[in-house]
Amino acid sequence: MFDKLFIRNAINRSAESDVDRRRFLRSAGAAGIAGVAGAGLLSAGPASASSEHADAKPSDGAVLNFALNLEYLEAEFYLRAVRGYGLSAAEIYGKGKPGGVKGGRKVKFPTKSIRAYAEEIAADELAHVRFLRSALGSAAVARPSIDIDAAFTAAATAAGLIKPGQRFDAYANENNFLLAAYVFEDVGVTAYKGAAPLISNKTYLEAAAGILAVEAYHAANIRTSLVARGLQAPSVAISNARDSLDGKSDLDQGTTYQGKTNIVPTDRNGIAFSRSAGQVLNVVYLNPKAVTKGGFFPHGVNGTINTSAKSS
Repeated sequence: MFDKLFIRNAINRSAESDVDRRRFLRSAGAAGIAGVAGAGLLSAGPASASSEHADAKPSDGAVLNFALNLEYLEAEFYLRAVRGYGLSAAEIYGKGKPGGVKGGRKVKFPTKSIRAYAEEIAADELAHVRFLRSALGSAAVARPSIDIDAAFTAAATAAGLIKPGQRFDAYANENNFLLAAYVFEDVGVTAYKGAAPLISNKTYLEAAAGILAVEAYHAANIRTSLVARGLQAPSVAISNARDSLDGKSDLDQGTTYQGKTNIVPTDRNGIAFSRSAGQVLNVVYLNPKAVTKGGFFPHGVNGTINTSAKSS
């Protein structure tokens, strides 16, 4: 199914380190490298974390492990909202230190459509976690520590939705849930688009593009629901808060932009904007500086792509 050069290149791009690469090749040698691919160890997709080439470009695996950290966060947020608990023990272990999750509980959804959106998105995010973990295999990073409640309070305070000292409960009602989901969804879309140029293997790139498309559908559902409920003003406040974290460029757009309803945030060419991994971490760490932890990830993310960008 794959020629030997393709397989070797995939291993080189995906291995966690030189040690992992040699270990994988030794294991492959027992049955023949083509046999490994035929057995499905590579056909599952991208495999791992973070060796880098001489041009300092991160490996495909490093990029996908970075994405896995974000998928852990989204999955935990949505799963807790729809079923009251998050990922199972079998879905959180891997390379790096596994961490617990603080906060989150089942939301009472009186609106049928909002409940349906939440349930579908939760199922998709769970599937993303499982897909990336399967594709990365033994090189998948563990779920890092996640703080849902305190981070949302900090984000809401920064956006001016609450006053200092008050608490924002993302699970208290449907409006709070939608505003909290809005914090994640736009970031996920821009993260996958920003990562696309870093992925070398076309098969892996296609998989990432597929996830990006799903995240964009999710974001449109959340943004449309916010507009339907008259929550444009707080969405713009959240957008401005994100913009204050990810650099001086005015990238973000709320559900109202230039005086008009704005479901799809794009540039003048109708193209969605990108964030670098560092900018994404600025947002989820809730810090405009170059740091390695904070916000939703109090001890940082796992993997070598773990430092936010320095604002310039």
